[in-house]
Amino acid sequence: MIHEANTPDPAPGAPVGDVYDWYQRGVKLLAEGSPAAAAALLERAAEAEPESRSIREALARAQFNSRQYAEAADSFRWIVDANPAEDYAYFGLGLALWRTGDMEGAQEPLAIAVAMRPDQRHYVSALKSVRATLRARKEM
Repeated sequence: MIHEANTPDPAPGAPVGDVYDWYQRGVKLLAEGSPAAAAALLERAAEAEPESRSIREALARAQFNSRQYAEAADSFRWIVDANPAEDYAYFGLGLALWRTGDMEGAQEPLAIAVAMRPDQRHYVSALKSVRATLRARKEM
């Protein structure tokens, strides 16, 4: 790679391009079914732009789809903390917690997502499933 005389070489292992390029490539990888590769690229983007909710949401989706559920929960929680009006982030947080086995923890964010968007059938279905599991555990 040729660099201008005053332009430093990129850090070893750093992706080529700027943060927006990383985000775009990460979203494309996610859409193409490569969530682990997307997560790796989007993690770099999130480190470079830590306040970007769009990067964090894409990262959370990539982490979830690559079965990094605890990491996805952390990313969705960051979005909820930054903007409590994000129903999708509550839904993602609830699903990620559910996948980690934290049914009690999953219930509240799913209930919030349903309260915010009762028309979203997948929100309602997830909440019903978590509550049914919790009821079944109590009956054992």
